[in-house]
This record gives sequence, C-alpha cells and structure tokens, in this order.
Amino acid sequence: MKKFTRIAIANRGEVAVRIIKACEEMGIETVLLHSEADINTRAYRMATKTICVGPAATAESYLNIPANINGALAGGAQAVHPGFGFLSENADFAEAVNKAGLTFIGPSPEAIRALGDKVHCKELAKQAGLPLVPGYQGENQDVAHLIMQAEKIGYPVIVKAAAGGGGRGMKLLKSSAEAHELIESAQREAQSAFGSPKVFLEKYLDRAKHIEFQVFGDSTGNVQHFFDRECSVQRRHQKIIEEATSPSLTDDLRRRMGEAACAIATMGKYKGAGTVEFLLQDGEFYLLEVNTRLQVEHPVTEEVLGVDLVKMQILTAQGDFVHDNKQIRAPKGHSIECRIYAENPFMGGVPSTGLLGHVEWPEGPGRRYEYGFDSGDTITPYYDPMIAKVIVWDENRPRAIQKMIRVLKDSVVFGVHTNIPYLIEILSHKEFVMGTMTTRFIETYFSESLKEPALTEIEKTVAAGALLQLRGGAGETAKASASPWGSYWRGI
Repeated sequence: MKKFTRIAIANRGEVAVRIIKACEEMGIETVLLHSEADINTRAYRMATKTICVGPAATAESYLNIPANINGALAGGAQAVHPGFGFLSENADFAEAVNKAGLTFIGPSPEAIRALGDKVHCKELAKQAGLPLVPGYQGENQDVAHLIMQAEKIGYPVIVKAAAGGGGRGMKLLKSSAEAHELIESAQREAQSAFGSPKVFLEKYLDRAKHIEFQVFGDSTGNVQHFFDRECSVQRRHQKIIEEATSPSLTDDLRRRMGEAACAIATMGKYKGAGTVEFLLQDGEFYLLEVNTRLQVEHPVTEEVLGVDLVKMQILTAQGDFVHDNKQIRAPKGHSIECRIYAENPFMGGVPSTGLLGHVEWPEGPGRRYEYGFDSGDTITPYYDPMIAKVIVWDENRPRAIQKMIRVLKDSVVFGVHTNIPYLIEILSHKEFVMGTMTTRFIETYFSESLKEPALTEIEKTVAAGALLQLRGGAGETAKASASPWGSYWRGI
C-alpha cells in the first residue's frame, strides 16, 4: 500500500494552493513546480519546497514534460498532482510520470486517451449509444476539409480543441466567410495551450444549458456520480458562474443523465475525479465532453455534499480508498461559485495586470475563498487572469444568490480592476434569478461593457486616503486630492 509523504504540484495559482492545503491536512509535504514568473505568489510561499521548471512561457515551463518530471524527482516527491489545465489531461505526461517511478494523481494514461481526448471520447460514447451533438471528429485537419465539414453540419458551428478545455482553442463559426481564419486561430491556440493543434467541429446549440456531472472512480472499477452542476453562464465559452445542484433538472432527468455519466466513465475504466459534461436543450441532453481532471468548479459539489474531492484523489492514488455508495449523500442546500478575474468590466473585460496593493476576503458563515495571490503580489500578463474563486452555501438557491451578492460587495481588491461589478450585475438579472439562463445568456444581455458608476464624495475621500497611505506621506496630500484615481484604485 502506497503512502505519500511528499507530492509535487505541476500547476500554479489557486489550484496549487487548494492542493497544498489538502496535503497539509493529510500530513503530506509539497513540491511546487513553478515558472520564473510565479515566485511572488501564495502557492510559492506555502509549499514545503519549490523548484523552478522554466521561464514564464508555458511551453518552456508548465507544459514542459521533462522539466516537470525532473523537478518532481529532484524534489523527492512520490507523486504528481497536475491540478487543472496545463498537463492535467495530457496522457503522455501521465505516462512519463508513471515511467519515472512516480504516481500520477488522476486517471490512467489509457483512460485519458479514451476520454480526455474529445474525439476519442465521442467515438466511445457513440459505441455506448449516448446522444451526441452532430459534428465532425475526423483525423483530416486540413482547413479546407474542416470548412467543407462545417458546411455539411450547417452554421453556426463551433470549433474545439481535441485535447483542450476551459474555452481555450474554441471558436464559433457563423458563416464560411470567417471559417478559414477562425479555424486556423483555433488550431494555433490549441497547440499553444495543450500541445496539440487537433480540433473538431460541433453544431452549435443556441438555446442550450450546460449541465455536468461529477464522477469518481476507484481502483476496483466502481464509478459513482456526485450529482450535478450547472455552468450555463459562460463568456467566450468559458464558465464564470457555477452552481450545484442545477435548477434546471427534474428528478427523472437527473437520474438519466447521472446514469449516462457513469456509463461513459465506466467504459473508460475511469479512476479518480472527472466530469462528464452535457448540453441540455428542449428536454433532451447530449454528451459534450469528459474532463479527466479536477474541475475549477469542484468546490460547489463539495459544499452541497460535504466531501473533499482533492483528498479523495490522493487517497485513491495511494490505492487505499474503497469507494462506498453510503458515502454519497443527497445534496443539501445550494452552492454558487464566481470566478474573480483581473480585468476591467468597464472596458469590455480587457486584462488588468499589476501590483495587488491590498486584498481582503471577509470571512463568514457559508463563505469560502480560494485564491492564489495576497496583498503585494503581482498579476502578470503570462497566464489566465483568474485570481480567485468565491464560493457560498446556503439553505436554498434564492438565499445563496443574495449571499453571493453580499460577499462580492464585501470583497476588497485594490491595485487591479476585477470583474466583481460584472458578476453582481449577472447575479441580479431576472433570468439568472429565475434559473432560465442558457449558454447565450452573457451574449444576449451583457455583450457590452458595463457603464462605470459615478463615485460618491465619500468614496473619493476614502480612495484619496488610501492612495495617500500607499504613497507614504502627508507631502502627497495635494497631489492625491487633485487626482485620486491613480494606478492603485480599483472600483467595485
């Protein structure tokens, strides 16, 4: 029986912090495999040991398989947790980890190839008789051939990275006129983000809801689902608000989708945490993809079920976890997660990088924060601009929505702009409150920048005082009063 004493983390940001915390509670030391750009981060300060695996460019650091393997070995780790993104769904990496005598905390390379590769997964689902969105998953990646296939499917068509996720390498084709440029762009982005330019095509369902099921498999071959999440609020095909459970499912639909999720995971001989994603439209559901990793939104499942999925991953990788149906309880209450991005909501969401002058996440019942940066850290332009996740739990969905709005208003981030005002607008919208939003919700109602609210005299005074303190002296009073909106100010 394995018993890890030190685990390497091949990732960064808030997910690295999440894994470090789980390891600490289990008495396991950690080795953070980081890039040169991530020295001034929370995970760097929290890890037992740190090893730099390369420069800021992801291809030379977080996507560099030999560098991560060598780093894990040099750090004395027995296992590697890949987090999400980067190499987390890379079968070659999982295989290399195992060949190096380490344990990959996740599914086997064979399961990743069968399910993590979106094209192979759809072939498997077809064999299992699961409903699929019409599309093209062929090997011919010539752009002209892909355009011909898109025309057969009928526009609008969506292009996706075969090895991808998280909205990266995804483009919406509305006509043949723009197809060539967008397909090439998707292939380039897929190569950059996932190390493979392979893409596939799907018919774009324009009134769909995004529903996913958390699945977990153990070493005995037993696969269970841990109920559902709804992630219909997406911008540029990337989720920004998630909740558990979905307000859109009947008991019968939940049962049928859960059975389908377990069926595809069982066919792939799945072990560890994974997610089966579906599109739901007009009462019919279609398999979208399987993510063979931990999800960004896993905390909402943990909140309604009272489980710790990261600890379960580690226990399963050690081989000493026997999955027990009795451990899966009925969901209790409702949980919502919002992703906090460093971006300007008043200028179309352009990235906002720089020094975090002050960060504060006020604690309280039913509040949970997962973040990768503290006051004094710097948000760089090299990676995804998500800086934190805010998660709430309450007795029911209306109370959870109101609690999330309160928590977002209480949260403080000075130094960069964030999307907090944007999130509050979304949570307050009648369609979100009613639970009737679809994947086009953002496009329909929030396609333009928010109008920046005018500041009150009190806010101006507070901002001027904060700026004065940051600049460190009364001698700056005159300048602060004349221009209180220096680079340190961020309105929420």
